[in-house]
Amino acid sequence: MPQSIYQKQLDELLSTLSPQKKPKLLLHACCGPCSSYVLEYLFRYFEITVYYYNPNIYPQQEYERRRDELKTFYTRFAPAEGVKVIEETYNPEDFYTAVQTREHPELAKEPEKGERCRLCYKLRLQKTYEYAVAHKFDYFCTTLSISPFKDAEKINVLGTEIAKNPEESALSAGSTSDSSPKWLPSDFKKKGGFKRSLELSAEYGLYRQQYCGCIYSLNGKPDK
Repeated sequence: MPQSIYQKQLDELLSTLSPQKKPKLLLHACCGPCSSYVLEYLFRYFEITVYYYNPNIYPQQEYERRRDELKTFYTRFAPAEGVKVIEETYNPEDFYTAVQTREHPELAKEPEKGERCRLCYKLRLQKTYEYAVAHKFDYFCTTLSISPFKDAEKINVLGTEIAKNPEESALSAGSTSDSSPKWLPSDFKKKGGFKRSLELSAEYGLYRQQYCGCIYSLNGKPDK
């Protein structure tokens, strides 16, 4: 599988970092399987805090199952030692407001990677960025790009735009583009990342959900 520009950018950045002075990374995670390889890959370069903010997941029992699986897995996974998991408030209304499916019903019928998904990425990345600002992280990122069903280009464009426009965040008052968290470019499915996440899931017996998370993907049933 060819290497993407975002993976190349990440590799170049990692080559400049010192393991003796790790930057602080806030890593948005959607579940245990998707974060497994990402943690294995990044733990030697960053001091990582995982941010679990996923109001898109339906129903609530599924949200809780993914959260609990993630937390349990981290207690067993060596690269996750010392990683703190922050769980944000679960409010599905945040998702429905962000993706605008009530105002534009056609978005509810879109396949994966469309405008509805882009708006969902934006919601979660913006929230991650705001937490990173408030708690003085050096970088922010998401595990979402590890999935073949997620659009890595849209994710990276959004992350870059959010980092370049800190004044748009209510929590960024007083911060500048130099002091605010930087976006960590990534396409974690590359370099065998997705395959490795499957191997880790099998090794640790992880629950791998069969749809992205929202009610629309549940109806469409695309595999993770």
